[in-house]
Amino acid sequence: MSFVIGVDIGTASTKAVLTTPDGTVHAVARRDHAPHLPRPGWAEMDADRDWWGDVVEVLAELTSAQADVAAVCVSGLGPCVVQTDEDLRPRRPAILYGVDTRATREIAELTEQLGADAILERCGKDLSSQAIGPKLAWLRREAGEAWRPQDQWFSAHTYVVARLTGEWVLDHHTASQCDPFYDIHAEDWGRDWAHAVLPGLALPRLVWPSEQVGVVHGVAAAATGLAEGTPVVAGTVDAWAEAFSVGVRRPGDLMLMYGSTMFFVQVLTAPTSVRGLWTTSGVEPSSHTLAAGMATSGTITTWLQDLTGGVPFETLVSEAAAVPAGSEGLVMLPYFSGERTPIYDPLARGVIAGLTLRHGRGHLLRAAYEGIACGVRQIVDNFEVAAGRPERIVAVGGGTQGGLWTQIVSDVCGVEQQLPQQTIGASYGDALLAAIGIGLVPPDTDWAKPDHVVRPDPSTASTYAELFQTYTELYPATRAQIHRLARSGEIADV
Repeated sequence: MSFVIGVDIGTASTKAVLTTPDGTVHAVARRDHAPHLPRPGWAEMDADRDWWGDVVEVLAELTSAQADVAAVCVSGLGPCVVQTDEDLRPRRPAILYGVDTRATREIAELTEQLGADAILERCGKDLSSQAIGPKLAWLRREAGEAWRPQDQWFSAHTYVVARLTGEWVLDHHTASQCDPFYDIHAEDWGRDWAHAVLPGLALPRLVWPSEQVGVVHGVAAAATGLAEGTPVVAGTVDAWAEAFSVGVRRPGDLMLMYGSTMFFVQVLTAPTSVRGLWTTSGVEPSSHTLAAGMATSGTITTWLQDLTGGVPFETLVSEAAAVPAGSEGLVMLPYFSGERTPIYDPLARGVIAGLTLRHGRGHLLRAAYEGIACGVRQIVDNFEVAAGRPERIVAVGGGTQGGLWTQIVSDVCGVEQQLPQQTIGASYGDALLAAIGIGLVPPDTDWAKPDHVVRPDPSTASTYAELFQTYTELYPATRAQIHRLARSGEIADV
């Protein structure tokens, strides 16, 4: 029997799954890692150790269980950027996606150079910390005369693809987040802008996520246990692979991903340009999506657990569930690492308002969930204006376990959420892409099966309407003070 392997490089871990072409899971493997945060606003990883090293280990574990692997596909956190020399050795730590906000200066300069409206029309979104172009411009500024425009540069999954096959490719979806270098309407590089910003910049070959791009070469085969010549399928950014895994493929479908950050992917009927949201190429050829992402979500719950002495998370959740809706007058802005959608403010910081001596750790966790849910409501409301109310919301990610967080989001937003049976994540979507890419299954194959639906509790509606109003008023009311504190923190760190 033939098997396929899907591998996903996430922010907190690398996960891999071995499946048959009908989606049956036979084995899984995982390796944990964490980003390095050397300065406020910086988020980095060691591409050789954290990306390639972890992938080698999970592949070796799965291939030891089953040698008959027909294809492999890799997704990854992103878009990220790492430059390498000709031997694929990283020149410096990889810069992560929108949680890394170091390129603020470059975002402003490129927006002025090319024009905000022109960028929005051509790229489908404003320049932000999520975009790769400003990060590359920052690298040029940092390198000075040592800058090498001919260097290959990669996101997480494409770096691994290169280590497996020697091929330098970038899938259309990830390329569509390399603003301002990709034309969302032409589905091709905008080479005029790329070379105007970074003269001589080398650009990878574009492919769609389900395309076979090469085969495993001898060195990679020896490292991973894969057979030499095993087909490798392109893959894409993890959130889109996860959306694919749960059947978010039709216009009006929205994936809501509960993880280290909250991420949103809604399938569109046609590309659009909406200020404050991200239009991208999709997973399937010539498809398009509308996306958004918050900067910190699940990471706040980890921070809170550490802050309270490592109390078992189940205990924290139980205490939060016992707190009434509204956290007894507590509200949290979850901007602990700045914020992406909807405010696009790298200098935003977390705010906890309404604290009294009666509030405990359960109140704090519930306030975190409710604050994140208010951010989700802002984004879903923006999606409705831009592309119509989502017809179906599918909730995925580790944060869906236990039920409290998803229930609070449904209550605050007034929406139903479907939960799928399989909650493996992006690696499961990668396995399906691998099977499609080599023709084991038809392109329209869908492995997703629904499990249950989370419905809003109408008894909380008035409480959460008032909380949402307070939440939306708190950021503009404290923005000047928070910016002052953020800059003070950056100076102190230096």
